[in-house]
Amino acid sequence: MYKSLSDKFSLEYVKGELLKTAYGSGDTFLGRLDPRTLIFWYLFFAIVPWFIHNEIILVSFLLFMLMMTYLARVSRLILFILCIGLLSEITVLFIISLFFGGDLASIGPLFWLTIKLAVISLASVAIFTSLDPEKFSDALLRLGVPAQVSFSVSYGYRILPTLIEEFHKVILSYRLRGKPPEKTGLLYWRMGVYYMKILVLSFYPLILNGAKRSRTTVEALETKGFSHSTNNQDVKKLKTAYFSFHRNDYFFIAFSIFYIGLSFTLSIYY
Repeated sequence: MYKSLSDKFSLEYVKGELLKTAYGSGDTFLGRLDPRTLIFWYLFFAIVPWFIHNEIILVSFLLFMLMMTYLARVSRLILFILCIGLLSEITVLFIISLFFGGDLASIGPLFWLTIKLAVISLASVAIFTSLDPEKFSDALLRLGVPAQVSFSVSYGYRILPTLIEEFHKVILSYRLRGKPPEKTGLLYWRMGVYYMKILVLSFYPLILNGAKRSRTTVEALETKGFSHSTNNQDVKKLKTAYFSFHRNDYFFIAFSIFYIGLSFTLSIYY
């Protein structure tokens, strides 16, 4: 039975998709890989495309990212938002280029710039949809990242559901005490302005409540000796002892290297 259009775009649906994306999916192929493998793989595809201008390589990378996105089972909502962002960005850049004396010839460079951004964005979505927050934090700790940074990543993921729920409650309180426009206006522009105003007004209470929760968490951690444990190498080794590379990790690395080499080879002959 298909969902109605209102159910698909309800606030509860958006909350569920965001939490699903943030907390990863361990039942996918990428989700079962070692987090260190995914981090190094992501760093390559987040940096290298900026220095590549060959069209064959960029298209090959884009196809590879589409395949990885499919394997990661990325939410359709996230992909829709990503597409809207890329299309709006290339449109704004094209309009700006026209103001500075450009013409239709600028569409070509902007198009390939968008391809680069799409490769990097899809790599980010695929990886962070597959990474468990706790494993991601531990992987950073294992790679030598300062414990404060690693904990900040973990805490940011942990407090995300609380912030989303808090944001929802603040919005509902403003809607309960406020009065929506009696006339929606052309293309519902009055309702759009009304909801935008509520979003802006909800921002300050959300930040204030988040700061209170953060302070309480920090005090509780310091009481339990968090600062001492972060500087203890034995604690770090014990915390990350479960990490190990398996056959799928080696297969994924080998296939990625093969595909990248094949892309560069095709760029030479074509």
